[in-house]
Amino acid sequence: MSTTDDGGNGRKWDRSAAEKKATAALIEAEAETEKQRGRKSKLEADIMRMKTELAKREYQDAKDMDDRVKAADDYHFIYRFYGAVTNASVSTCIDRLTEWHRLSPGQDIEIIFNSPGGSVVDGFELFDFIVGLREAGHRVTTGCTGIAASMAGILVQAGTHRWMSAESWYMIHRTAFGAIGKTFEIEDTVEWIKRIEARIKKIFASRSDLTEAKIKRNWERKDWWIDSDEALELGLVDEVRSSGLVPGRERK
Repeated sequence: MSTTDDGGNGRKWDRSAAEKKATAALIEAEAETEKQRGRKSKLEADIMRMKTELAKREYQDAKDMDDRVKAADDYHFIYRFYGAVTNASVSTCIDRLTEWHRLSPGQDIEIIFNSPGGSVVDGFELFDFIVGLREAGHRVTTGCTGIAASMAGILVQAGTHRWMSAESWYMIHRTAFGAIGKTFEIEDTVEWIKRIEARIKKIFASRSDLTEAKIKRNWERKDWWIDSDEALELGLVDEVRSSGLVPGRERK
């Protein structure tokens, strides 16, 4: 045992015991440090694990969103025209078609109608717009599910390629209108409607095997209902699809 004088106060200092105590204190401090490092490492590992899980969830959410976008009609440039032909429904349709035309020039576009018809004036605006898309380089497919009656049936004729689902119907009839006013004003309206009807007959005759005379005979004083088989036979459509989702029976 090594001792040293305390400087005259009568006590001796045990160097070995002091070194052991200091060493023990150092070991204890290092152990505590390692323990703290362990706790810090576990915390860091937990944080990293949480970040990884969060990143996985964010990736899956983004993938799900991307899958939904790719499954939507917009991604495939398909517009479903449901309900009556009105100023509002035509404006909504033209807005979307305009967006597709400007963002994707020449892109194939499909418009599917399930409509009882409606406004002739608004309908002809959309008819001209669809024809304009074709002239601008778009292949526009028009389809019918459920019903394409009156003006809706005319709109189907605007497409490059036309189809009907197997259990859908066309309905062609003379133009319906109301008139009020003086006699000459009503007569003027009647003459205008006759000119509209002449245009309608010309459109159907130009896109089918029908003659204007046959159209006039079949719509005189009645609604002319045409099923998908008859529409295909008459040339009013180019294809009949069983479901509207897959290619079907085309006209020979």
